[in-house]
Amino acid sequence: MPEPRDPGDPREAAERRPLLGSGARGPRRWRRAAGAAVLLVEMLERAAFFGISANLVLYLNSKNFNWAGHQASRAALVFLGASYLLAPVGGWLADVYLGRYLALALSLLLYLGASGLLPATAFPDGRRSFCGEVPVTPIGPACPSSHCPHTPPSPYCAPTLYAALLLLALAASSVRTNLTSFGADQVTSLGRSATHRFFNWFYWSLNLGAVLSLLVVAFIQQNISFLLGYSIIVGCVGLAFFIFLFSTPVFIIKPPTGSQVSSMLKLALRNCCPQLCCRYSARDPQGAQLLPDQRSPQPGASPQEDVTNFQVLVKILPIMVTLVPYWMVYFQMQSTYVLQGLHLQIPNIFPVNPANSFTALRTQPNSYTIPEAWLLLANVVVVLILVPLKDRVLDPFLLRHKLLPSALKKMALGMFFGFTSVIVAGVLEMERLDYIHHNETVSQQIGQDLYYAAPLSIWWQIPQYLLIGISEIFASIPGLEFAYSEAPRSMQAAIIGIFFCLSGVGSLLGSSLLSLLSLPGGWLHCPEDFGNINNCRMDFYFFLLAGIQAATFFLFLWIAGRYERAAQGTDSRNRG
Repeated sequence: MPEPRDPGDPREAAERRPLLGSGARGPRRWRRAAGAAVLLVEMLERAAFFGISANLVLYLNSKNFNWAGHQASRAALVFLGASYLLAPVGGWLADVYLGRYLALALSLLLYLGASGLLPATAFPDGRRSFCGEVPVTPIGPACPSSHCPHTPPSPYCAPTLYAALLLLALAASSVRTNLTSFGADQVTSLGRSATHRFFNWFYWSLNLGAVLSLLVVAFIQQNISFLLGYSIIVGCVGLAFFIFLFSTPVFIIKPPTGSQVSSMLKLALRNCCPQLCCRYSARDPQGAQLLPDQRSPQPGASPQEDVTNFQVLVKILPIMVTLVPYWMVYFQMQSTYVLQGLHLQIPNIFPVNPANSFTALRTQPNSYTIPEAWLLLANVVVVLILVPLKDRVLDPFLLRHKLLPSALKKMALGMFFGFTSVIVAGVLEMERLDYIHHNETVSQQIGQDLYYAAPLSIWWQIPQYLLIGISEIFASIPGLEFAYSEAPRSMQAAIIGIFFCLSGVGSLLGSSLLSLLSLPGGWLHCPEDFGNINNCRMDFYFFLLAGIQAATFFLFLWIAGRYERAAQGTDSRNRG
């Protein structure tokens, strides 16, 4: 836990208290107002993020750009991966140079400018301005054999779109990292329970933004106009920026205290490679020979604090790293769970022929199709329902009876629910393949693609989505709370950035494992299916993920137990 700060600390004196909030009841009321403003900004930002990512492949694959499927998928993976992997960058800049408030303001401004490039490329004149004319494919003689080399054309407007997506990823990752700790700063003075409740409602707001985006923006993009859909995204970011600036008088704004990440790296380097440290000391003999008290005062932590915080970091990181396999399981709901659902029987809300209610979802005049992005709503709705129930009913009940588990125990419970989710998915896939192997299939057309599905309703996926949603409540929310509360004060934003970065690592590891198993001889290598998975063994993939999760679950229990015993011993010595 971070040590209490001296009121005379210059870093504390530089902290800017809110302009509003005088009076007996003022501080509590305005702290809640500041927290509510942060939650509203988070909801709008997440609505914009999901509005960009949900139909990005469809946008790039449309007739406006004509990107190949693998090119569009790669762009989406780059955007999602960068939005998580760049998270520590925004946290480090906030801790060292900008402070969280200024980092958030600049990130939202960058977000607003970069998101404007998407609607600008959604109409012909804008595309010509930013991308130039569409290249004309030369017509040549037909290839006489099937073994002729084929070089796919470079995707149209790739530099502009990749630049926009990477800028959006940088802005989104910085907002995700700094808004979490900035919001917690607003309610910390109300007590630890207020911080705990803030993280619950922060995650609820995140998912509310996702629901609004998937229900409204994704539907408009697929059925009406990408220009209108992306314009709504720009409006969401602009409104979030306005609310953030308008709420400045009620915010607690803390100055940059300096990140100790550099100090941590120096300490690690000193322990691993003392020869390099000796060379560095030889280059700076004056500073090396002075005692800490004789050196010129530097902002930030003292060398003693560096060592203490390094020890805290060494204890925190193993816990966060053992969550990586959980993220491998979690991100299946945006990839293999969706792929599995496309090969289950999907009811047609807009029947073409009443006699065949499971006919293809064809676009008819004056009718709309179900957006594929809506498949993600199952998980999001579970979180929206269970977070208020947990915050208002379950947690107060357990607290009254002194049974409220620690954040680490909640995270272990979340990993268990993730394990059960992927087991249920594997069992369902076994049952689906059993129908396929008995030649019991139903053909259904979704968009322009034909899938041969098993005669099992897609509603059989509800249990696995329900379980992954429950796991998110117990693993991700307490994980954020743990990262914020246990990190040294000058590293809070950077540690939360590392938390999000490791979730991105889990996503990329899951994708890498999927690619590895798709090689010839792998469980998921079935090119004869042309996009279907009926000759693959995706059930083996699910069970492999379950085995990895189970092994790291027991490793997590051992590491968490050691951490809690060490924390209890420290508390006992402090009381003594």
